[in-house]
Amino acid sequence: MSKFDERIKNDLAKRTDKDVSDLKDEIWNGINQELFERRRSKMKRKKRLAPAIMIAAAAIVLAFTFQTDSGLALIKNIKDMFAPEKEIIQSIEGQDEPTDVHLNEGKDSEYIIYIDESRYKMVKGSESDIITTIEPLPEKYPEVSMEIKQYPEVKPEELVKQIEAELKKDFPELRPVESVTEPVEGFWLHGLTESKWDGKVIDVNVISNGKEGSFVITKKYFLEAAEGHGARFWHMLESFEIVE
Repeated sequence: MSKFDERIKNDLAKRTDKDVSDLKDEIWNGINQELFERRRSKMKRKKRLAPAIMIAAAAIVLAFTFQTDSGLALIKNIKDMFAPEKEIIQSIEGQDEPTDVHLNEGKDSEYIIYIDESRYKMVKGSESDIITTIEPLPEKYPEVSMEIKQYPEVKPEELVKQIEAELKKDFPELRPVESVTEPVEGFWLHGLTESKWDGKVIDVNVISNGKEGSFVITKKYFLEAAEGHGARFWHMLESFEIVE
């Protein structure tokens, strides 16, 4: 059992500990509303996924408890939401490219993200995770990576000012901080060292962790790779979801 699966199971147990029978109807109605009716209406689910995970976790416990046909069908639908792998269509250098991506858990199962594992791998560290090329690039190329790090006690508004001041040391022409909604909602910083093929590019997204802290996603690549690695990182980050 993965940490993500274990976390769902534990959350489920906590939320159904007091009285499973009384919660059954309420949870089922919530699941139907959150997961299925809204999916049919094609509304975006980004901001609902975290609560959806909690509801789904409760549903799994109920399914294990009651072992009904509807429970088994429900489990299948939930698993489909978190398919271990799936195909996406991403725009790379102006062309639509079908790409197989795989579900990965972040540090301590704090988030999930789909990764193109034909080109990249996730390296988990003690303080952050780094997504980088499977094979190291030749020395002539600047670093290509996407680091994901959580700051549990620093709010985005405070953290983005610190990051902006630090980046200006290496990126004097850093763009003013922008508020964005894609690929994730939060603050965005962008800088370039110089306008030549190997000029270093920095992209930083600072977003809320849903509590009192932040996630910082730092993408590094070079100017010539903006429509390659830069675009692929952007599409992977679209799938980023916090697991509360």
